[in-house]
Amino acid sequence: MEDFRRIYLRLCKEGGVEPQEGVVAQLQESRSAQGSRLDLSGQSLSADTCSVLAKAFHKDTVFTEVSLSDCMLSEEGFYLIAQCLCVLRLCFYCSQGNNLRSSGAEVLGQLLAQNKTLRRLVLEWNALGVWDEAFSLFCSGLVSNCALTQLDLRNNQINHHGASALALALKRNSTLEVLDLRWNNIGLLGGRSMLEALQNNKSIVQLEMAGNNIPSDTLKALEQATGHNSDRRSTLRESRSRTQVLSKEIQTLKEEKGRQVTSHSRTADTTGQPFTSKKHFSQRSDQKSTTCLNTGLLILPALMTEAALALSEQKNQNMGELLSRLKAEKEEQREQHSKDAVLRQGKLLRDIQSLTDTNGQLKNNVEEMERRCKSQQQLIFELKQELTTSTAELKLRLAQAEDRLESEKRRSKQALDDMDGLRQKEVEHINRHLEESERALQDRIFKLEGQRIQLEEELSKAKAAFVAERAQAEEELGRVRAQVRLEEQEHASSLEEKLRSVRSSLQEVQLHCSQQKQTISELQAKNSQQSIEMDGLRRRIEELQQELCCKDQEKVAEVSRVRVELQEQIGHLQAERTAQGALKEKISALERELKVLSSNHREALLDKESEMSSMLEKLRLKEAEIHRIREDEANRASYLQSAVLSYIHGSPLGHHSSLQK
Repeated sequence: MEDFRRIYLRLCKEGGVEPQEGVVAQLQESRSAQGSRLDLSGQSLSADTCSVLAKAFHKDTVFTEVSLSDCMLSEEGFYLIAQCLCVLRLCFYCSQGNNLRSSGAEVLGQLLAQNKTLRRLVLEWNALGVWDEAFSLFCSGLVSNCALTQLDLRNNQINHHGASALALALKRNSTLEVLDLRWNNIGLLGGRSMLEALQNNKSIVQLEMAGNNIPSDTLKALEQATGHNSDRRSTLRESRSRTQVLSKEIQTLKEEKGRQVTSHSRTADTTGQPFTSKKHFSQRSDQKSTTCLNTGLLILPALMTEAALALSEQKNQNMGELLSRLKAEKEEQREQHSKDAVLRQGKLLRDIQSLTDTNGQLKNNVEEMERRCKSQQQLIFELKQELTTSTAELKLRLAQAEDRLESEKRRSKQALDDMDGLRQKEVEHINRHLEESERALQDRIFKLEGQRIQLEEELSKAKAAFVAERAQAEEELGRVRAQVRLEEQEHASSLEEKLRSVRSSLQEVQLHCSQQKQTISELQAKNSQQSIEMDGLRRRIEELQQELCCKDQEKVAEVSRVRVELQEQIGHLQAERTAQGALKEKISALERELKVLSSNHREALLDKESEMSSMLEKLRLKEAEIHRIREDEANRASYLQSAVLSYIHGSPLGHHSSLQK
């Protein structure tokens, strides 16, 4: 470690790179350990530091364990370091939490393909599965690797395409034993691919698949497959250990038998000398008898060893038969499992077909709603055009009225200059009467505005209540959306019809409000006409009283008619409020029905929530636009009213009345 630190400092000095204090401190702390592990976790390595470390790895290749967790590595820095790690005799490498993407996956594939000593690789909290092509290169490197036994790919955003590529790699890899794929996005299709891979792969004994949206039956099948692999591994290990023990026993017996045979031959050689006398013959016979006895004693353990050998061979044969029986049972279990998997696959395919049908129906419903939305937008556009044309006509009429007022002013000035002294009292009386009538009309207009504002507040409250109830219903539907299947179409269509009815009622209320505004504008126009008629009556002061009486009667009749119309409109609005109450009751009844049906419907509204939110956003925008149009109309009405009042107060008649006061 001290040599590596010196090499690092020397290379930093040669390359003009400032050594990172954290790296130097870490190397200083681990200098006393004198081990083969390099831990630079959490050091935030820059690209220059990575290039220097790559050169240092080329100079010193003593490390077998490297940890670069949470180092904020860039693509370039990781590429430089990983290229050097390919030549190291690594047993463990950790690159956790570095957000590695496409180029990182390619470099890791090269590392797996070239390094033949790596046993454990930790790649948690990266993004290797974002790009399918790069992850397929990583999987191809895993195929050519024959040393890796543990691989950690947690939280790498691996989808079903990446799982398919990994499954193809596992079919051809026979050394990987532990694979961790927790907290990815593998899904049903990826789970099936992994299950199919485990039918061919017999080396995986531990597979972690939690947090991948995989059904429970597929997870159970994966656990069973890994359990079969672990049982097979333990059985093979036991059989190998027993075979080794038996081979050792056989070898010892053979060695002992060989020693006994050699000792027997040596004794036979020592007893094979010639004899000449009877004594020698007797001695020879005695020696022969002892030799026979000794050879008998020597043959007995040899026979025992042969019997032990036969027994060991019988045991070995029994173990082979047991192993063949276990293999046959495994084959039967595999066939049964494949049959069950085919049945489950057919069932899942039928479910997928039904879901695709419902998805098509929902898409058709969405297209129909979009067409309706487009028609509503076209209607709103036409209403906007009508509003612009009406405002233009009103402006034109206002300009014409102003021109007529100016001409009437010029004409009335001459008549008023001649008859001002004679008719001051009558003019004061007329002005007072007109002011009183204007005040009365203004008070009535303010009352009508207050009633309109109150009705709009009630309408907004009703809208808010409806939106709250609807939000509550959507929350309840969000809880039960996982079980909606075939019956959802009918209920969704009924809900859409009821929603359309509620929207139509809302549009009718808005239409009534616009009609009220139109009546108010008509009243204001009539008021301006009355002021114009009053200016015309000033030219004929002698007939003013009779015409004023007639006009008062007409005003009373018009006011009574307006009152009757307003009362009728108020009655219509009350009826609409009662209708809205009935609609609310219907909505509550529908919500109760939805609560009753919520136990059977829980999945298909997931796709429609975004569409409903977009439709609600469009509806909110339209309501805001309508509210803005209303405010513009109210502002125009107030501007028109202020213009009429300013004209009345600025006229010579108003000026003389103010002087009299």
